[in-house]
Order: sequence, then structure tokens, then C-alpha cells
Amino acid sequence: MAPRRPDSAKRSGGGRAPDFRSSGSAARRHSSAAVLPSVLTFVVIVASGGLLLMIEKGMLSGVKTPSPRGSRRLDVGRQHTSQREPAAEDVELQILHDIRNRTLTSMCSQKNMPHSLWSLTPQQRRTLLQHVLVNDEYRFLYCYVPKVACSNWKRVLKVLGGALESVDVKIKMDHMRDLTFLSSMKPEGIRYRLQHYFKFMFVREPMERLLSAYRNKFGEIESYQRKYGAEIVKRYRKNRAGKSLRIAGDDVTFAEFVRYLLDEDAERMNEHWMPMYNLCQPCALRYDFIGSYEHLERDAEFVLRSVGVPPHVSFPARQAWYKPVTAETLHYYLCSLPQKLLRELLPKYILDFSLFAYPLPNTTAEHCRH
Repeated sequence: MAPRRPDSAKRSGGGRAPDFRSSGSAARRHSSAAVLPSVLTFVVIVASGGLLLMIEKGMLSGVKTPSPRGSRRLDVGRQHTSQREPAAEDVELQILHDIRNRTLTSMCSQKNMPHSLWSLTPQQRRTLLQHVLVNDEYRFLYCYVPKVACSNWKRVLKVLGGALESVDVKIKMDHMRDLTFLSSMKPEGIRYRLQHYFKFMFVREPMERLLSAYRNKFGEIESYQRKYGAEIVKRYRKNRAGKSLRIAGDDVTFAEFVRYLLDEDAERMNEHWMPMYNLCQPCALRYDFIGSYEHLERDAEFVLRSVGVPPHVSFPARQAWYKPVTAETLHYYLCSLPQKLLRELLPKYILDFSLFAYPLPNTTAEHCRH
């Protein structure tokens, strides 16, 4: 039986785009619109330049592409575009969304990409369905990606479901309780929701997300240190003293972590470092909107208003204890890696870079000296 459609009053805010209000003169707006195609072309070239260089050098020769699938057009968020002309300061964000729309449409139309949920392998489908959260009242599906503000999104869903009074309640997050996953539903229910619900996900710069997972899990979470850290030390630390002693796994280096990732199958990785592509399959699932961690507040607000949640439900503010991965920190870790390791690591996450329009990191000797 199909879920009840929410009252129109609850949906009155749905389907509207972010309110890009123009603050400049008419001439300024015209200039921004005129330069958009050339800027877009330039950004696409810059973002894809590293990928082309990797292909030219044969670095992707060993990368396995998905098994042959069909194609599907993907216009992420385009149906929610506002009629207002954007202010000059919003042009960059609009360019980013346009790049993603074009890139996803182009790459997902290739023959070797999946065209629907049902064309995925059983393993791929299981992973996807286990990461899609459902809200029937406001009719939306959210594919969560660990280390991309997913805990705060789960708080929002718990508030909408009545399990929490407020997104600001100070409790330890239970990532499974009081949430509904698409994997718990029968095929007909899954098909109905995929066809009729608003679908969204959020993405983050791939290496920044990876570093965030490394610092959090191996620096703060004892269970990860015991399960993964100890095994990594055993595998990759040469000449370690006291080999017969118990290994705590709390001192895994970033280089050791990367070596571990290189030996892992992307489709069977832990979700905290599994590529975003493998988690949410953006070619198999037609997302209405793909937000950015880099523009989290604005994109989250757009999603909440699009699905028509009550005005008093807002996206949680970052906690005071949160330690962001700064550009300087990421630069330090990537430039400290043996470059051979980085060259081998990037192909594992190449679809995250290319599909979501993130440029490959610059780790040339000259850049790393600064």
C-alpha cells in the first residue's frame, strides 16, 4: 500500500529553489550571466585536467569500471531552479551545481554505468539500500555518506519522526535506532518511493573526507583502533618492536592507512572510507539534489524547505568540539605521503572526484614546499 501523501499545507514550501536575491545592478547581473559559459568551461577544464593527465600516464589502466549497464539522464536539482537571476556572489555556487549536472548526465549515460537500482549487483544494491533513509510523512529519501554531516541529518530525521524533541538535544547518536532504511522495505514499496519521493545526498572533497575518517576513527574511537588499527599495524609496519605484545592500534600513521586502503576492495570497505559513489550509486539512483559539505548550511536549508518541513525544524549547527579538516591540514598530510602511494590511491576515488566535480589534489614538489 502506497504511503499517504502529506497535506498540501505541509508541502507548500516544496519544490522551490534557493532564493538567490540579486543585490547588484542590472548591468552587474548581465555581466555575470554573460561570463557564465566561459567560466563554466574553464572550471570544467581545470577540474578534469588532473584526470586527463592520469589517463595519459596510464595510471587508471588497472581501475575496474562497473559492469555493463544502461544509461539514465540525471539533472540534479534542475527542476527546482528559481526564475530569479542570481546575484554575482552566487554565481560560483550555481556553476558548481551546473558542472555536477552536466558531468553526471554525461558520465552516467555511458554504457558501462548502471541505469537503475535493479541493474546493480546484489552487493551494490545491498550497500545502497542500507544507506538510504526514508521519511514517509514528508516524502523524501536521503542517502547518507559518513563524514559528510550524516549524524546531523539523522538528528533531523529523528525530530521529524518524533523520536527527538529538538536537533539540539544533547544525546549520544544511535545511528540505527528510530530510523527507517529503504533496505527494510519490499520491492514494490522501494519502487514507489524511488519514483515519487524527493531524493538527495551530500558529498565532500574525497581526500578531506578520508582524512576526517582517519583522524576520527584512529585518533578517538577505541573500537576502530582495536578492529582496524591493530590489523593495519600488523600488516604494514616493518620491524615493529615487541611483535608478541598486544597491539593497541591507536598509532596508525596516515601512510599505513593508505596502504591498507590500496589493498581493500572498494565495494567491501568500511562505510567511513568507502567511496561516495559506491555508497550512493548516483548513476543508478536519480537524485533530485546533491548538496556539498562545503556549502552545507545553504544546501541543507534548501533541502528542508524543498520537502516542506515545518519552519521550526532547522539543520543543527556544528558542535563546539568539532575539529574541521582545514586546507593546511589536508595539504600537510597529502604532501607528507610518499607520492607513489597517492598516485595509487587516487584511482580508487576517481569517480568521486570526477562525478562530483572536485579537482584532483595538487601535490607537486613546488606546491608542497609552501
